[in-house]
Amino acid sequence: MAAAMPLALFVLLLLGPGGWCLAEPQRDSLREELVITPLPSGDVAATFQFRTRWDSELQREGVSHYRLFPKALGQLISKYSLRELHLSFTQGFWRTRYWGPPFLQAPSDTDHYFLRYAVLPREVVCTENLTPWKKLLPCSSKAGLSVLLKADRLFHTSYHSQAVHIRPVCRNARCTSISWELRQTLSVVFDAFITGQGKKDWSLFRMFSRTLTEPCPLASESRVYVDITNYNQDNETLEVNPPPTTTYQDVILGTRKTYAIYDLLDTATINNSRNLNIQLKWKRPAENEFPPVPFLHAQRYVSGYGLQKGELSTLLYNTHPYRAFPVLLLDTVPWYLRLYVHTLTITSKGKDNKPSYIHYQPAQDRLQPHLLEMLIQLPANSVTKVSIQFERALLKWTEYTPDPNHGFYVSPSVLSALVPSMVAAKPVDWEESPLFNSLFPVSDGSNYFVRLYTEPLLVNLPTPDFSMPYNVICLTCTVVAVCYGSFYNLLTRTFHIEEPRTGGLAKRLANLIRRIRGVPLL
Repeated sequence: MAAAMPLALFVLLLLGPGGWCLAEPQRDSLREELVITPLPSGDVAATFQFRTRWDSELQREGVSHYRLFPKALGQLISKYSLRELHLSFTQGFWRTRYWGPPFLQAPSDTDHYFLRYAVLPREVVCTENLTPWKKLLPCSSKAGLSVLLKADRLFHTSYHSQAVHIRPVCRNARCTSISWELRQTLSVVFDAFITGQGKKDWSLFRMFSRTLTEPCPLASESRVYVDITNYNQDNETLEVNPPPTTTYQDVILGTRKTYAIYDLLDTATINNSRNLNIQLKWKRPAENEFPPVPFLHAQRYVSGYGLQKGELSTLLYNTHPYRAFPVLLLDTVPWYLRLYVHTLTITSKGKDNKPSYIHYQPAQDRLQPHLLEMLIQLPANSVTKVSIQFERALLKWTEYTPDPNHGFYVSPSVLSALVPSMVAAKPVDWEESPLFNSLFPVSDGSNYFVRLYTEPLLVNLPTPDFSMPYNVICLTCTVVAVCYGSFYNLLTRTFHIEEPRTGGLAKRLANLIRRIRGVPLL
């Protein structure tokens, strides 16, 4: 009986104070969703979003326990007083002209004192980047939508982009308290003609080599959205299996869209075999199928000849028939391309277009690149050309890459704009709307925010012949060996005068023959 008392007291101490903590509501939550969009070009875009929200003041509170929010990122926010972070790894180029504007864009931050912007235009994205990204997820890649993230399928696509977005979110209208939001996004574009053997049909298993089996047990919401805007019930141009239980309609990026919803938390969604394989089949091709031209898209190229001077040109297209809108253009140019700012020209419809705002920060050799930011008004139904001349610098021989003849990459231009919407959007509750519609909400329903990136450029620089050092080394070694050897022999050899001998073997043989013949000797 005496031995049972300490045990009972020990159990009471464990369950007493700690048991009350279980009654407290959880201050963090997880939402995950997958949006599948058939593109007009025949490709299929898949966009994953995993949102972790934590009602905690990380910069003020001494947080030591992490449940869903990654501890590594939480400590980063607390230690460095981080306000906002957006990091992305992208392989490929989003073709806005044929695929339309992307779902995910980077946010604007106009405070130059606290903004840090960097870009690495030539970085190979591989599994070394995907694996730690998946480890930040609460369920990793064991359950939920993350089971579809198979590396060998994701990296054999036309476009691949993975990102991490961290930002504070207000809890109330006055923003007296904030929550920290972490969004992990991944976008891929599959070539349906290759994966579908020449057809536009697709399925989850055909794209990812896996199917959905169960939701993440830590997620409060787990859904799959399939874009069925082109679905015509009368003509039955396409078929979606299994049939969705509910649909969602809203104005997305200026266009009214219809999505089929598959809720993984609904037990009826996953059948008895615990397997969900969404399939889309086109019964017959759509008539007069042309990709819609977005209101804003851009193109960038480098011109000129020779290896001394050149010109950077950016074409901004506004295809709206009657509305003009401003565009914020951001350019970062490496220091070894010396810009001539006085040659900056902006023309629209054959006339000069003066920017309403311009900010230029010159480069410093081997320290920082050029920074050029402009606010340009794009007239309706026009093409605006922004061009600036540059001169190529000569690098030190140690600053060249291992393959200098391949060229040097220049980071793409960044365009930010509020594009007019074709359909006015109604105000919605952003907490209840899907994640792809609430990443960067706009209060005005007549416009939507878009951030686009142009193509990265490949510029050739004056490159020395790196085979010459080998030739010079070989020639120098040969000359040194010959000259040094001869000079060394002259300094170290000892010369002696040799007296002539009375006769040698040849002379004695000759005298022997002459004696035999009776001829006088030599």
